[in-house]
Amino acid sequence: MKQHQPILDKINAVLSEEFEVDTDCMVPDANIRQTLELDSLDYIDLVVVIENNFSFKVKPEDFIPIVSFQDFYAYIISRVQSKEPSNAVMAGQVQR
Repeated sequence: MKQHQPILDKINAVLSEEFEVDTDCMVPDANIRQTLELDSLDYIDLVVVIENNFSFKVKPEDFIPIVSFQDFYAYIISRVQSKEPSNAVMAGQVQR
């Protein structure tokens, strides 16, 4: 996951700002719903945050298998990589 550190840092920064949670609480094995204290309306906010910061559309069914931050990170990374050349992502050219 070290090669994806810029993306992970961006994810954590965005989530920390949006949901007012310390990034130290965002560890791979932590339950994302509990850590971010997400209710059903917060999931809508989460979708908007993802779409605005990572420039891809989220389908509601995409969240079904996401339980931990690791699941969430893997989802974002896979979607970002599928839409952009990996060298652009790694060079920090993902829209901030």
